[in-house]
Amino acid sequence: MGKGGNQGEGSTELQAPMPTFRWEEIQKHNLRTDRWLVIDRKVYNVTKWSQRHPGGHRVIGHYSGEDATDAFRAFHLDLDFVGKFLKPLLIGELAPEEPSLDRGKSSQITEDFRALKKTAEDMNLFKTNHLFFFLLLSHIIVMESIAWFILSYFGNGWIPTVITAFVLATSQAQAGWLQHDYGHLSVYKKSIWNHIVHKFVIGHLKGASANWWNHRHFQHHAKPNIFHKDPDIKSLHVFVLGEWQPLEYGKKKLKYLPYNHQHEYFFLIGPPLLIPMYFQYQIIMTMIRRRDWVDLAWAISYYARFFYTYIPFYGILGALVFLNFIRFLESHWFVWVTQMNHIVMEIDLDHYRDWFSSQLAATCNVEQSFFNDWFSGHLNFQIEHQ
Repeated sequence: MGKGGNQGEGSTELQAPMPTFRWEEIQKHNLRTDRWLVIDRKVYNVTKWSQRHPGGHRVIGHYSGEDATDAFRAFHLDLDFVGKFLKPLLIGELAPEEPSLDRGKSSQITEDFRALKKTAEDMNLFKTNHLFFFLLLSHIIVMESIAWFILSYFGNGWIPTVITAFVLATSQAQAGWLQHDYGHLSVYKKSIWNHIVHKFVIGHLKGASANWWNHRHFQHHAKPNIFHKDPDIKSLHVFVLGEWQPLEYGKKKLKYLPYNHQHEYFFLIGPPLLIPMYFQYQIIMTMIRRRDWVDLAWAISYYARFFYTYIPFYGILGALVFLNFIRFLESHWFVWVTQMNHIVMEIDLDHYRDWFSSQLAATCNVEQSFFNDWFSGHLNFQIEHQ
């Protein structure tokens, strides 16, 4: 603790001095029952607030005991608005002799990154092209219409069915990339409009949950490729990733599967089953367990529309098989696009790097082309996206 506080301008009463803290003390408060973090040198106790945090308690907990300034700015559009929620949580500030960043994080890299971001904002590089997003949504709806037309005109034989499945898998993949942009609140200036369209795209067009996606995906961005923090590398003992996990499994003699052959069985388990089995089950159970009735209603609207459209062609059981075949095709597409940027990069325990360095360590780009841009939903620009 140190000295702090001064008399506010125009104040007639002495204000209590602002407590000051050293990083050594702040870093002790990184438990689920005791969470402090630092934003712009101000120290906040977010222990109770984390349970009510709209983004979920995990993402805010991943920065307990750390400087969270750049993460805070990255995840919130309206800093003035969210700043109102911070005021009651303020408990002090960093001691004057303490650096703004903890654990030897690079202040020079951080300053350069913030300057680069400011330059990009001044150049209007983050300005939305609304026609672009309208065309993306339109081509998804067009593909949905084409799929119905194929079966209506050519019947439900094997060839029309397979062609229709590929068309619908394409529309599902593209809807996945589109909901990703709305989920990041990157299309409209006001968060509420992003949230509304996000729920429509991921709920009504895909049958998934916006809140499930937010809670999961924001953790990934907060701590990409970090064990115990990034859910995207939680492999449920099916695979071992990076350099640390295989060594840890070896020390503990954990051998749930023949991991020396994982490069072979990956093709049988990973791409085919991620969406039709794991994600589909997890999404439904998460909505029910959290009583997320709004997202559940949106998801039901998708399934109602799908079965209403395709039961006349295939019957109930046939429509169900058809749905899972579409998910099977989409899952391959999704896995290869999402993993090409991250799985080849560093996967490890948290080294507590500065924001910019942590994103670069876990991310790479893929060559730009019109097809690559469309096929990957522009996630081939993963470094810029992160």
